[in-house]
Amino acid sequence: MSPVVYWFAVVIGIAITVFALVGMAAVLVFGERRVLGLLQDRYGPNRVGPFGILQSIADALKLLSKEVFIPPFADIRFYLLAPVLVATSVLVSFVVVPIGPGLSWAADLNVAVLFVLAMSSINAYGVFLGGWSSNSKYPLIGSVRAIAQLISYELSLSLAVMGVVLLSGSFSLSGIVEAQRIPYALLQPVGFVIFLICGVAETHRLPFDLPEAENELAAGFNTEYGGMIFALFFLGEYMAMLLIAALTTTLFLGGWRGPFLPWAGVLWFALKTGAVVLLFYWLRTSLPRLRYDQLITFGWKFLLPLALVNIMVTALLGMFWM
Repeated sequence: MSPVVYWFAVVIGIAITVFALVGMAAVLVFGERRVLGLLQDRYGPNRVGPFGILQSIADALKLLSKEVFIPPFADIRFYLLAPVLVATSVLVSFVVVPIGPGLSWAADLNVAVLFVLAMSSINAYGVFLGGWSSNSKYPLIGSVRAIAQLISYELSLSLAVMGVVLLSGSFSLSGIVEAQRIPYALLQPVGFVIFLICGVAETHRLPFDLPEAENELAAGFNTEYGGMIFALFFLGEYMAMLLIAALTTTLFLGGWRGPFLPWAGVLWFALKTGAVVLLFYWLRTSLPRLRYDQLITFGWKFLLPLALVNIMVTALLGMFWM
């Protein structure tokens, strides 16, 4: 394959990924509102379209039609750059996620794990710039809290992933799936739980949604945003949830592998990812929000030492088995 054809295929794959994921965001929002209504014994969206299925489209049209107001005291360059960084860093991460045997969104990198971790760091820059560039107290405090939370839990998340890398001997997500004759959730139960908890914290979902705690910080780091530029933050949050679910499936649940129908790899991947997304919904409707000191203490004094012990035990057992 010539370099021109290769890069053309990569660009087409990225474009398809972006459009597909933006559509999935609307489905995720609608699905969450319906599931929360069911679990909390109340109505979900049920007015716009049959069973409320057009509610997400109505919300998108509302955001598109709203005036984009930029505060006169904001740093316009970084104010506009921040939501773009948040959304694109998550969307770009999807291009290396394998959804079937020999099938990924756009590229199968041999260092895909490092690529995803690097993109998550760029997401943190977007969150901080959004609060700082607004030149307002509430967004600034919200962004500082968000960065502290992201740093605290990103360390433990990365160490949980390293346990999987030690077992599989590969930084390629496809290679990790191929190595899972037994799902790593069974071989790495501690790493699996740590990864899930840190994934919830990284996506600012309950009970770890302290950066956007409405009763304390209005809307957190995105208080001064509205219209479609606010929608980019919103899109980034839901895509991050889907990304964590997809990575959980890939790293710990066997990816596209299933107990039967081996040809239905994409279907198995979708079912497992959907199950993890439902877990995110369930946590939101069931758990109370933590205090900020509890959140930071839990990350640094419990999860991080546990993740370090897990990776050391994994390395020692790996040496023994070899």
